[in-house]
Amino acid sequence: MKQLWAPWRMEYIQSEIDNTTEGCIFCDFPNQENDSRNLIVYRSAHCFVILNRFPYNNGHLMVVPYKHTSDVLQLSDEELLDLQLTINKSVRALRNVVHPHAMNIGMNLGRTAGAGIDEHVHYHIVPRWDGDTNYMPIIAGTKVVSESLQASFEKLTAEFDRLFK
Repeated sequence: MKQLWAPWRMEYIQSEIDNTTEGCIFCDFPNQENDSRNLIVYRSAHCFVILNRFPYNNGHLMVVPYKHTSDVLQLSDEELLDLQLTINKSVRALRNVVHPHAMNIGMNLGRTAGAGIDEHVHYHIVPRWDGDTNYMPIIAGTKVVSESLQASFEKLTAEFDRLFK
């Protein structure tokens, strides 16, 4: 039997138990000016791109407007356009770096719809590969992600810089 070693998953497990974070990480992280620690790979005029700390797959990104709102209808046309253009930039960067066969792109509006952070709208971009699902999530409640967040951060930051700066 092979051993699965994923010690970083304990942070996620503990966050479900010790969810005492106050404030909004999507408001706090961009203001901290520590993009490496906060996994922010790109910033535009009205939004930023951040790696999901608890990814469904390698390269799982979120595109987040700076404006704090739970209602997508509160975003201006300029913010919405920048959001969409940044999603497109993210797709391009992911295609160049992780070479997915496909991607899921979506927004969960509200806790009932599946939003983990429901007070601040954001899009998820999840790279997908043929055969990337297996028995682990069903039997063991565990998702295997084969690259560290830091390695993904370094590759994606470099690609965003190369393409868009």
